Amino acid sequence: MKSALLLIPLLLGSAGAQAKELTVMISGGFKAAWDTLSPRFARQEGITLHTVAGPSMGKTPQAIPARLARGEPADVVIMVGDALTGLEKKGETLPGSRVELADSRIGAVIRQGATPVKIGSESELRATLLKAGSIAYSDSASGKYVSSQLFSRLGIEDQVRNKAVKVERIPVASEVAAGKYSIGFQQVSELLPVSGVTFIGELPAKLQYTTRFAGAVVRTSGQPDEASKLLHWLASPENQKAVLASGLHSVTASKPVREADTVQ
Repeated sequence: MKSALLLIPLLLGSAGAQAKELTVMISGGFKAAWDTLSPRFARQEGITLHTVAGPSMGKTPQAIPARLARGEPADVVIMVGDALTGLEKKGETLPGSRVELADSRIGAVIRQGATPVKIGSESELRATLLKAGSIAYSDSASGKYVSSQLFSRLGIEDQVRNKAVKVERIPVASEVAAGKYSIGFQQVSELLPVSGVTFIGELPAKLQYTTRFAGAVVRTSGQPDEASKLLHWLASPENQKAVLASGLHSVTASKPVREADTVQ
């Protein structure tokens, strides 16, 4: 009996040593869907998930490539597809582990209680931007498109140059909610979770820019099979309801979409 009791701590220690854990580095566009889905996977698999949020690219130390470069541990990265391609080329992820997860489109918000505006057509969007006292956009893929292409395509680049501002690292909607800007543009899935703003819709279809979000297993992961299982589970048909509810769109093609040159 005594020897059996002595074995209990050893057995408990062995079970603890075998406890499954995954560290997931993720950028903002897929974060809302992740917050809904990740607890389900954790319960289903009996696994502990550690989430590390950061931009897909950029100069901040929080950026996922910067975190990996300085040796921060991770098993999975979920980020803008073009930025993930960069990591793949550097050998930071396991070959063949990439999984396409969702497509993200650009939308806009105004401060809650502000006079309603419309952006549903090209003419409505142009008029709204010309009338706006200030315009905010992110330093991500969506912001790169808004600043370098959208204004030009609308023919208003000169008129809005002095009132359009890039918001770095923090959610654009939070700055609009604080009254710092009249209207803000970012990926819809990053706008919807923020309180104090009114979502006014996506950009018109012919002016829209779609960003692909994808994930891959980090080359140094100690649990590559579990990491791969997580990614395929996130992309499964059973989870598309949560993906859509977050403001994303289901992936309709296996081929990655074209994205902005500078992304986050």
